[in-house]
Amino acid sequence: KNDDQDSIISGVLRVIEKDSSSVVEWTQTPKEKSPRGLDHQNNYEAEWDMVNTVSFKKKPQSKWSFQFSLTDLKSIKQNKEGMGWSYLVFCLKDDVILPALHFHHGDSKLLIVSLEKYVVLCESPQDKRILLVNCQNKSLSQSFENLLDEPTYGLIQKLKKDPYTATMGGFSKVTNYIFDSLRGSDPSTQQRPPSEMADFLSDEEPGFEVITRVSIDLGKRPDVIRREPVSAEEWTKNMDSEGRILDADFIKRMIFKGGLCHALRKEVWKFLLGYFPWHSTREERTNLQKRKTDEYFRMKLQWKSVSDEQEKRNSRLRDYKSLIEKDVNRTDRTNKFYEGQDNPGLILLHDILMTYCMYDFDLGYVQGMSDLLSPVLYVMENEVDAFWCFVSYMDQMHENFEEQMQGMKTQLIQLSTLLRLLDSGFCSYLESQDSGYLYFCFRWLLIRFKREFSFQDILRLWEVMWTELPCQNFHLLICCAILESEKQQIMDKHYGFNEILKHINELSMKIDVEDILCKAEAISIQMMNCKELPQAVCEVLGMETSAVTTPDSDTGEDESVTVMRRSASTYQNISMPVTAASGTRDTTQHLAVTHSAQRLTPT
Repeated sequence: KNDDQDSIISGVLRVIEKDSSSVVEWTQTPKEKSPRGLDHQNNYEAEWDMVNTVSFKKKPQSKWSFQFSLTDLKSIKQNKEGMGWSYLVFCLKDDVILPALHFHHGDSKLLIVSLEKYVVLCESPQDKRILLVNCQNKSLSQSFENLLDEPTYGLIQKLKKDPYTATMGGFSKVTNYIFDSLRGSDPSTQQRPPSEMADFLSDEEPGFEVITRVSIDLGKRPDVIRREPVSAEEWTKNMDSEGRILDADFIKRMIFKGGLCHALRKEVWKFLLGYFPWHSTREERTNLQKRKTDEYFRMKLQWKSVSDEQEKRNSRLRDYKSLIEKDVNRTDRTNKFYEGQDNPGLILLHDILMTYCMYDFDLGYVQGMSDLLSPVLYVMENEVDAFWCFVSYMDQMHENFEEQMQGMKTQLIQLSTLLRLLDSGFCSYLESQDSGYLYFCFRWLLIRFKREFSFQDILRLWEVMWTELPCQNFHLLICCAILESEKQQIMDKHYGFNEILKHINELSMKIDVEDILCKAEAISIQMMNCKELPQAVCEVLGMETSAVTTPDSDTGEDESVTVMRRSASTYQNISMPVTAASGTRDTTQHLAVTHSAQRLTPT
């Protein structure tokens, strides 16, 4: 209604679907098109409609027009039943109350139904006329984007611009903020039934399925043993007179089973990260290093030669430089390689990160990258080699640091898929405690467990993962192994959301790397031997063909077994000292390849 007179202002309400969010827009109907009375039905324009569009032209706005994102909606107030025209009042999260919208043709309920496609609505226990909003899109992927939308400042804006500090420094606060935004402020919205959680993960995310069947028999989990690290003698024996690696697959298998002795890391990491081709000669590698050295210093000169005046006109470079300087001064400072003031290691860390900004200026520097570079530089002890190995590592991790964090979204969904197959009961418990989104694993995935293990253990863990054995996304099975180890305590002590988060955070530096690697490998064998492995899990693990046997299959089980056995050679013919699952080494044992261990790597 108009403030000046008791008259009706006609308008049209629209729900507009845009790229990453949806908005509600009310615009005044032009006077020449406004109906003269309530009974006037000529030129009738619907009171609200749906607009599916990527972009739209802005219309001239009257002083009564308004528009808001559904991510900003807090509640909707309805009229009492049977009390005149139906109306709705929108209240936003900043407590702005918009003018009442009267629906003379009774379309308000249809609008509510439409809005429920985008937000979860439930009645307030205090007033049934009020619908409280739980701003939660059906897709886990979209929920991340909503959390990072422009109107969402504070901690979530910090997570977008500063994932390192937000995740490593104030992780519990950030996760609580995420949690609150997902569950809403009303107690009645704090828990969702498991069935709704399954729909939430599966409906809008093609390519992934939520496993709800509890009848899948994964079979017995095998015992896994690890070997001693690859020695310099073993490495040399697998190289010809010109420096070619004779059997790269065999070397990778040994590294996966035991890692590398430290003396070999400087050389072998270059192969594992893709800086050196596995079939290159010693001379070819020397020539490659010369070319890469020239290329590196040309890029380094680009930022080194920027004058102070130029820097004043380049805000992005200034921001990158400032962020790098802050991070370098707090990265692994307890490690002798980086401790003390004016440490040469710190200078190299800074220069490599600045040069990477020249290499990939679009991404530039995002906090957390220094954590990935630090162990690489520590091992290489050479600026150029460390840079190119870091470039290769960032090729793998790039999506984790992009603004949309697509890599993080995908990995959390994939992890949920694997965990539900392994233990649907544990997943249901996590969901009952509003922890089903697995956001407490965010830090693990963002920087590949860098903050969860000791520095020396990270060297072992990373080199094992870089072999890309025994399957794709092995790091997600490491997550599963850690969570499975903590499941008993979490469930027996009835941990809620905050307790789960606190418990997971406090695992940092307390995890046995050899024990977790044994468990993760055993899980991989168990899954790959399963004859009913869901297709979604096959895709996560990189298995082109599922081992599921269907009644109408011509070849049946034999075909499935053939698929798995083709990869059996991956772990055959290895005889070496081993480490038992407990983590203790036994040099008197030798690895005996069992039938189950011959089904490790998918084709």
